[in-house]
Amino acid sequence: MAGATSSSLIWSPWQATLHHYNNRFHHVKGYPFPCHAFHPICNSFNFKRRFSSSIFNDDHVISDSSSSSNKQGRFSMSGCGCSWIQDNSMVHPSATKKCSALPTKTVDVSSVSDLFEFICSGPLVDKIGITPENVGQSIDKWLLYGSQLCRLFQLNELKLTIPQKARLYHYYIPVFVWCEDQIALHNSKFKDGDDVPPLVIGFSAPQGCGKTTLVFALDYLFKTTKKKSATISIDDFYLTAQGQAKLREDNPGNALLEYRGNAGSHDLPFSVETIEALTQLTKDGMKMKVPRYDKSAYSGRGDRAAAETWPEVEGPLKVILFEGWMLGFKPLPSEVVKSVDPQLETVNKNLEAYYDAWDKYINAWVIIKIKDPSYVYRWRLQAEIAMRQAGKAGMSDDEVNDFVSRYLPAYKAYLPTLYAEGPSGSDPDRVLAIDIDEERNPILAT
Repeated sequence: MAGATSSSLIWSPWQATLHHYNNRFHHVKGYPFPCHAFHPICNSFNFKRRFSSSIFNDDHVISDSSSSSNKQGRFSMSGCGCSWIQDNSMVHPSATKKCSALPTKTVDVSSVSDLFEFICSGPLVDKIGITPENVGQSIDKWLLYGSQLCRLFQLNELKLTIPQKARLYHYYIPVFVWCEDQIALHNSKFKDGDDVPPLVIGFSAPQGCGKTTLVFALDYLFKTTKKKSATISIDDFYLTAQGQAKLREDNPGNALLEYRGNAGSHDLPFSVETIEALTQLTKDGMKMKVPRYDKSAYSGRGDRAAAETWPEVEGPLKVILFEGWMLGFKPLPSEVVKSVDPQLETVNKNLEAYYDAWDKYINAWVIIKIKDPSYVYRWRLQAEIAMRQAGKAGMSDDEVNDFVSRYLPAYKAYLPTLYAEGPSGSDPDRVLAIDIDEERNPILAT
């Protein structure tokens, strides 16, 4: 009998954690919530970015509500892959593969046992190598990360909708956990006392799929967990207005190089200089300004922002988050690209210089995969409609079609190789491939 009693008190890590957290819940007006929910909620979060509203914009993430020189603005819900914040549509069925019956209305995330099941049902769990035991042992971190992201996106953490809950616990937080593991693996390769350069994580994802919002969320979590991070985008390295004008002159009649975007429209030496300088921020007190691009300049054609407006980052950096729609693209045989679009041949030639300027600096990769490049058109159209409905300048449907048409040839040519082979020089064990559906939700690969 004594032996039976003793064995019944041996709990799994999850059971022990569940008992611990259930004892920390209080009930107010019929809703249980954790003690940390009493903490004040930030009503807003401002951050610096370099997006503005014009027909030549590549992303509409920040509304230019501020005219200050540093271009600080509020996070915008329109056109940034944030429809999940307000949309109550259902999650793709494969994203709930282990949950037999999820609620169809708002969900009380403070029920830790329900949250545990929901986390373990996510499509990224197996990909990032976590088990239910891992989740049980670290459930306090998952709760904290979820609470912090609710503050960031101004969500009521007690009454999340299914899309909101899925975006946080099936997408952003699992990717953050994977990034933390990659940083730990990176740091383990250095000896005590060594200067450890920051890990560079590349995020390759089509325009409009929500990559900038993902990177924004990750950067916020790194800062709230006291890890210094920096974010850069391939947009930061566009040619100056003068450089763009010369590019057009050198390629008359090539619609793919008429405006910024495709390979050839970036200042590669400047990007190398910036990335190498960031990787050297390994000590306290080391600082540098990070370049930004002003897409509103010259009637939307854009120009490099004035250096005094660039945000400053301080070492020691732990991670650099580098995002872009064409990161990891690699040149193909000439006949292949010409069969997609003859104008792509020059772009393909330009692409030969991009590995040494960008990809070789990236230690780990997040590849966000889409089934059909035409998603980009739908996402851009959604963004512009939202902009117009909000009373801001937005592209017409015809302008959207023209805009996206300048990128689709590159998507059609280079995405299949990127998805099949990964970026050049990448370690397959350090590549996280995430399939998303047309609603930007992560799904199981088919």
